[in-house]
Amino acid sequence: MSDYREHVHFVAPKPEDVPELMGGWMATAKRLEGTGIDSISFAAALSFGFVFIHPFEDGNGRIHRFLIHHVLTRSGFTPKGIIFPVSAVMLRDMAGYDEVLRRYSSSILPFVGYSLDAGGRMTVHNETAHLYCYWDATSFAEYLYGCVNETIKRDLKEELGFLSVFDEAMRRAAEVVDMPDRRASLLVRMILQNGGTLSKTKRPKFPELSDDEIGTIEAAVRSCAAEARNLV
Repeated sequence: MSDYREHVHFVAPKPEDVPELMGGWMATAKRLEGTGIDSISFAAALSFGFVFIHPFEDGNGRIHRFLIHHVLTRSGFTPKGIIFPVSAVMLRDMAGYDEVLRRYSSSILPFVGYSLDAGGRMTVHNETAHLYCYWDATSFAEYLYGCVNETIKRDLKEELGFLSVFDEAMRRAAEVVDMPDRRASLLVRMILQNGGTLSKTKRPKFPELSDDEIGTIEAAVRSCAAEARNLV
């Protein structure tokens, strides 16, 4: 017989405990900032500490990932002017992300006494605030280190490669026709995103260009992309 009962994977703090927990979380953030602590370890402790407290009904995961970017930027780990897409790595491997969250939730679940009513509403019967205060951040720092490593080796490399192709394609497009940078940028991006040609649906966006000019720019963009691939 199939089991249709609701399975609980995570129990958040009791609502009355959230204000004090968030106060402690903010005090920890202030105490750690500027101490020279390793940036990735700091980001892991702060961001995962937030998502475990789970102060909002929705959006906790998005804020959690924002906090990682925030800490890495404020601590100087992320170079200025560069988007460091570590959250993209996390979202690309949701199974790994869910697993690292499960490690924590499964560790505290045996110590939470709760019941569910007929409507699925939960009541927690024991004191649980301490479970969200004191936890070992080692595995979460290791997980985030892995995400940062993947970001550098794959995502950042691809982003820098795209920017290199884009800059050269912009230069060659300027040799074909004189266009405002904003218009040229839009055209080059559309061509790159469509595999080297401007789609028929996007062609009307550039009425000032002749078909020959569009064709020459497309060829220049394809040439830049091919040259970049040959360098890899």
